[in-house]
Amino acid sequence: MLIDLTGTNNVPDGGAVVAMGLFDGLHYGHRTVVRYAVDIAGRFPGTAPAVFTFDTASVTSKGDGGVDYILSREMKFELLEGLGVKYVYSPDFSNFKDLDGDEFVQLVLCDKLCAKCAVCGEDFRFGRGAKWGVKELDSICRKHGIKLYSVPKVTENFGERISSTMIRGLIREGNIERANLLMGSGFALKLPVAYGRQLGRTMDFPTINQYLPKRQIVPKYGVYASRTEVCGGIYKSVTNVGVKPTVGSDAPLAETYIIDYSGEELYGETAKVTLTAFMRPERKFGSVDELKAQIAEDVKRAREIPDKVRLLCENPNDDK
Repeated sequence: MLIDLTGTNNVPDGGAVVAMGLFDGLHYGHRTVVRYAVDIAGRFPGTAPAVFTFDTASVTSKGDGGVDYILSREMKFELLEGLGVKYVYSPDFSNFKDLDGDEFVQLVLCDKLCAKCAVCGEDFRFGRGAKWGVKELDSICRKHGIKLYSVPKVTENFGERISSTMIRGLIREGNIERANLLMGSGFALKLPVAYGRQLGRTMDFPTINQYLPKRQIVPKYGVYASRTEVCGGIYKSVTNVGVKPTVGSDAPLAETYIIDYSGEELYGETAKVTLTAFMRPERKFGSVDELKAQIAEDVKRAREIPDKVRLLCENPNDDK
């Protein structure tokens, strides 16, 4: 079980091998760094794999004042646990952004994580103004007896570096299949089911509504084939992301029809909806009957679309 050290006085027992990074999408490049730390820890009895990562929602950047996150904190932790991480320390960015390099290593790697080794990507930056890089980190770590491993960039087959910026762009463009491929787990929204206007059930397509939190990246508005995990079951589904122009919505949300689900009401439950393929842009229909006919067509098409995300999850260590 993953142990969250954030906001506690707890430290790892026996020391740790620490993977460092924002890991906001936990794409293949990020996973390479994390798996490296897990592998090293496995070679040194008594040490445990750990991750230092800022809470993505707290990270600020020039221009828009923040970074839209790909994964919620909860989902990031779930994936880290699946990768074999035992400890995670994920504080608020504001508490560390003004530290110099020596202070950062002392407070994070030495005092909090009892690091024996540290692992990061070759472009890792830290400290006030991101002034310190891998070269400086190695020098500071040596003074504390910490061995640093730098992991080369991970690229796609055509040589372009995989990055969270790239994946954000793909999600905003609606190119969800390629984004899923680079993430290795699928772009998903894990959110509570909220009360809606219950118009879907009047069209024989009852849906669940999930409102998108502030700073959650919003995919291109449109209709997606999806898979929904709720109440212990996994179902094919159809998800509309947007503002429901035919009937109206006060804010962007994900509205999902779960194919072949016949269970009880899901209000208050948490559902994980993974987008698997973009089917069409969101549009306004002339009548509710037109909308109903289109939803029926969307459902028929979604049934036939292969669930490539399921294959990714079943083979998490496979390359692209």
